[in-house]
Amino acid sequence: MASTSSSIVPPTAPVTTTPLPSRNPLPLSASQEGQVRELYYKRVRTKCADEVRDFASCATHRTFSATFACRSQRHAMNKCMNLYATREEQDAAREEWFSSMDKRREEREEKERKRIRDEVFWKDWWDKDKKTKELGDVPGAAPELGKER
Repeated sequence: MASTSSSIVPPTAPVTTTPLPSRNPLPLSASQEGQVRELYYKRVRTKCADEVRDFASCATHRTFSATFACRSQRHAMNKCMNLYATREEQDAAREEWFSSMDKRREEREEKERKRIRDEVFWKDWWDKDKKTKELGDVPGAAPELGKER
C-alpha cells in the first residue's frame, strides 16, 4: 500500500465572500427615506405620464362611475406603474438622491444666508423707526417728528 501525496487532498475551508460594498453607504433617517420615496414615485409617474394622463382625462367629472367607465385606462396605468415600480428604480432614485446632496446643502446654506440678510435688514428698519421717535423728543429737532396730530 503505497500512498502518494498527490492523492491526498486537504480539506478546504468554505470560501466566504464579503458582500459588495453598498452603493449607498449611509443609512437614511425616516424623513430622508421619505424624500427618496417621493423621488422614486416621481420617476415612475414620469415614465408612465401618458397612461396617467389618459386615465385622468377619462376620470375627469366622474366619481363612482370612473371605476367602470375608465377600466381600460386604469388597467393600462396600473400595468405601467407595476412595470416600472422595481427595485432597480428604487436604487436609481436613491442614487439620484445621494448625487443631489451637495445641491440641497447649497440651497440650505443660501436660504440661511438670505435669512441672515433679511434679519439684518429688518433690524435696521425697526431701528430707524426707534431713532425717529427719539429725535422727536430731543429739543431742537424738527417739530413734526414725534408729535401726534
